[in-house]
Order: sequence, then structure tokens, then C-alpha cells
Amino acid sequence: MTELSERTKANMDVVLEETCRQLPHGGDHASRRFIAQRLIEAAQSGHSTLGELGIVARHALAELTGKSG
Repeated sequence: MTELSERTKANMDVVLEETCRQLPHGGDHASRRFIAQRLIEAAQSGHSTLGELGIVARHALAELTGKSG
């Protein structure tokens, strides 16, 4: 596994929190874990900016909630 920079980890945390605010009560454990796993995969592939991670998180959220887009 590739070690992620502290900045990337911080960006992932910010995006996860912002995204999960859209879920009831901030999301349950399984939902948060699903989104976090997608963020980890993206970051390991080199997508580490807030914008890139935000897109990944929104897609994961849409997949969770059954919305296409």
C-alpha cells in the first residue's frame, strides 16, 4: 500500500466529513466506510486534491443513495 501524505489525508478527512453531512445523522458506519474506501482508492491512484476527492465522494454518495449523475 502506498503511504499517503499528511495533506492528502487531511483532504480526505475534510471531503468525507462534508459529504457525510448530506446523509441523515452524518451517515452510518457502513456508509462512511464505503465513501472512505472510495477516497482511499482515489488517493492511492494519485487523486489527492480537494476537488478530485470531492468528485469521487459525490459519486460514491450518489451510488449509496441510488441517484445517478
